[in-house]
Amino acid sequence: MSAPATIAVIDFGSQYTQVIARRIRECQVYSKIYHFKTPAATLRAENVIGVIFSGGPSSVFAKDAPMPDPAVFQLGVPVLGVCYGIQLMGHLLDGRVSKSDHREYGKGTLTIKKASGLFAGLPMKLQVWNSHGDRLIKLPPGFTAIGTTENSPFAAIEDRKRHFYGIQFHPEVFHTERGIDVYKNFLFRVCGAKRNWTMGEFINRAVEDIRTQVGQSRVILGLSGGVDSSVAAALLHKAIGKQLTCVFVDNGLLRQGEREYVINLYKKHFHIDLRVADSGPMFLKKLKGVTDPEKKRKIIGRTFIKVFEHSLKTIGHADFLAQGTLYPDVIESVAIGDNPAQVIKSHHNVGGLPKRMRLKLVEPLRELFKDEVREVGAKLGLPREVVWRQPFPGPGLGVRVVGAITEDNLTILRKADAILHDEMMASGWYWKVWQSFCVFLPVKSVGVVGDERNYAWVVAVRVVESRDAMTADWTRLPYDLLQKISSRITNEVRGVSRVVLDISSKPPATIEWE
Repeated sequence: MSAPATIAVIDFGSQYTQVIARRIRECQVYSKIYHFKTPAATLRAENVIGVIFSGGPSSVFAKDAPMPDPAVFQLGVPVLGVCYGIQLMGHLLDGRVSKSDHREYGKGTLTIKKASGLFAGLPMKLQVWNSHGDRLIKLPPGFTAIGTTENSPFAAIEDRKRHFYGIQFHPEVFHTERGIDVYKNFLFRVCGAKRNWTMGEFINRAVEDIRTQVGQSRVILGLSGGVDSSVAAALLHKAIGKQLTCVFVDNGLLRQGEREYVINLYKKHFHIDLRVADSGPMFLKKLKGVTDPEKKRKIIGRTFIKVFEHSLKTIGHADFLAQGTLYPDVIESVAIGDNPAQVIKSHHNVGGLPKRMRLKLVEPLRELFKDEVREVGAKLGLPREVVWRQPFPGPGLGVRVVGAITEDNLTILRKADAILHDEMMASGWYWKVWQSFCVFLPVKSVGVVGDERNYAWVVAVRVVESRDAMTADWTRLPYDLLQKISSRITNEVRGVSRVVLDISSKPPATIEWE
């Protein structure tokens, strides 16, 4: 299929670049983030109808300041420069930029001085969010000032003839009043974009693309039961049906009922060819006596690859490996300024399969953000429990049993965690938090059962709120709910004498204990 009409977000290293792209997607317009060195010819070939220059930490005066292809200004499409972007436009289009005497950081007031399509329908004064040390002090030829802030006479500028705009503030952050309306004006009034980026349209296009890429070949997918792999499986099955084989590895570190739930969902509901690798004894044998969390993770990762590779031999020949790679994974694997030290992470969903397997990748979700993946899952008929499932670590309960992993410890943890899950679901709190889970602690404490002394293990309850797992705060659950959870665990789970609540935030703690 032809490329959708695209708004190109040129990334100059801003912490808000992904937020800009997401705001545009929220307006049902397709956006794509491009490295700042992307040639203008590439943008033209990919049906770009508007360009946004992101902010960034650099100064245009720096020796290694990131610069775009100057031909971007000759594409004949509207350009919007945000923060560093407005300074770039001033610098490259014969204006003048200078160090500001007063660095603007935080909230400011934008005063709109002249009517403009960029601010159509907005009040004359807006609270905006600033984050810059340089500022534009001389307008490039053809530009006029349309807005000012306390320290910037050219906080918003336009060249109406060429449809070039520059703003010194960040409309993408929630601190900016009606910032989304600024982007909507740029998209619909200036660029003439259409609201045609919907998940229904994405599914239709993805199905066609998968069929074109795969042909009649076999595709395999490591199915964890999490949101990303589940949506990828459902989308691939819609596209190629019986050509897809999923492998679910039971590593003995799953939650209570996990294996049965995944098998029932995919074999019976979606009729997907699902192979189950029953490998719990192998994992637990290799983990015996291991207490260091990093060693646990490495052992689990290596063993998973061996099990997966063995499963492929029983399936037969396959040409493609499917992964639930998301757009943030793609973005985070690209270094700004070609500096490897600035890569956030190198993406490998399956932990790096051996090269000898020679499988080509199919990544049907690589254009999507997490919220879009959930919407696709819902449209494909996945139940709410899958689409909105809380994150679960790759090593499973292996990193929720602190200390040595044993069958007995895992049994205790599974039962306690199942009670927490039941009560969170029954109360409706499951859908309000980022994560809720139990942790087995290698500590014994004295308790009383009836009239008898009960010297048994301690379980910690961890419930956190977060947007992206980068930071998190512990959730203030109602006391009566906490009491019910604690009472049920100590009464129903043999081997537990005490329940404690983890009230640590991230940072300084992490969400998971190991």
